[in-house]
Amino acid sequence: MCPTMTGPYVLFGSYASYYTAKVRAYLRKKGIPFVEHLPSDPVFRERVRPTSGTHRIPQLLTPEGAVIQDSVEIVDYLEVRFPDIPAFPGTPRQRTFVHLMELLASEGLVQLAWKHRWLYPENMPFVKMDFGRSFKPQGSDEELLKYGNVIADRMQSYGLAEPSPELLESLDRQYTALLSRFEAHLVHHPYFLGGHPSAADYAIMGALHAHMGRDPAPLRLMQDKAPRTFRWVEHMLVPEIQSPEFFDRPVEYLGGDEVPETAVEVLRYIATEFGTPFVLDALAFDGAMDETGATSGHPLSPDEDQPFLPPRRVEYNGETREHRAGVYAEWLSQRARTHFQSLPAEGRRSVEESLGPGVAVDLLNVPVNHTLRRADNRLVLA
Repeated sequence: MCPTMTGPYVLFGSYASYYTAKVRAYLRKKGIPFVEHLPSDPVFRERVRPTSGTHRIPQLLTPEGAVIQDSVEIVDYLEVRFPDIPAFPGTPRQRTFVHLMELLASEGLVQLAWKHRWLYPENMPFVKMDFGRSFKPQGSDEELLKYGNVIADRMQSYGLAEPSPELLESLDRQYTALLSRFEAHLVHHPYFLGGHPSAADYAIMGALHAHMGRDPAPLRLMQDKAPRTFRWVEHMLVPEIQSPEFFDRPVEYLGGDEVPETAVEVLRYIATEFGTPFVLDALAFDGAMDETGATSGHPLSPDEDQPFLPPRRVEYNGETREHRAGVYAEWLSQRARTHFQSLPAEGRRSVEESLGPGVAVDLLNVPVNHTLRRADNRLVLA
């Protein structure tokens, strides 16, 4: 049942935004009444941003006037109020899979998506104008390009490598390998866990829609190499749950706590290619908290919403590495690890057998000794 509301929710975001893509798909599939405004809306500058204390999008303004920031927090907030078509299954293997994908399909694919946007020259005319529309939607082409150049210059200042043919070929190989695995899954299932979208589906929309499903170079590759994935992205943007391709599929998660092997293959690939930093985050964060003796309620960085800790040496798989723990990624990682480690021994064995040995299982087994939570859009020790 939907709660009594005085008006729709207002989503502040943009189509160029990685994290807005996740929330937009969630709101539509859940049938939650909402309207979307750009961050250029004066309400965002004058009311929403001062309330949240951050410029990051997406942010959600509720009918009651509350402001929720962060794509994961928004989903958690709305799940309580709109329980139909739940984003999180209740069984051990499926729930662990979804929490891992919240991390891996979102944070794990950020760099791949980001590089596919900013390293390919053929993207620039579209991307610059697209960002320009976010700032001045009714502006002239010259005005849009001015704003777009500001964003592009900022991104180029973040230490991007030169886009050599070898580098672009390597990025395309990674992307094509991801697409081929998702294609194999979509032959048999409309979503990762059967006939019902989950937070795993929403998580991967950041990469597959906002960047690699709209920017010209990766979109062309998706259309040429992965037409089922392209169609899936299209379908994730509409409110209907059942797609024409799976009109007879029940709108429900697969029974028996089944996670299809094709879905696990997608997760395994992302974990193998992009998951090691999250294991290092967990190890480095735990060691840093042990050393500092930080206590409950201690903010990790009062002035930053997604801080990094100073570098420290950690050991993983027989190697000693220098690593700066990303505290936001560690918070998200702890959702999967805490759930997994709370399962009885039989449930943990079942999850490990489903995933097989590798980075994902290594991550799940890193103890959560110092629990993080978000308070006022800052990360603190719980």
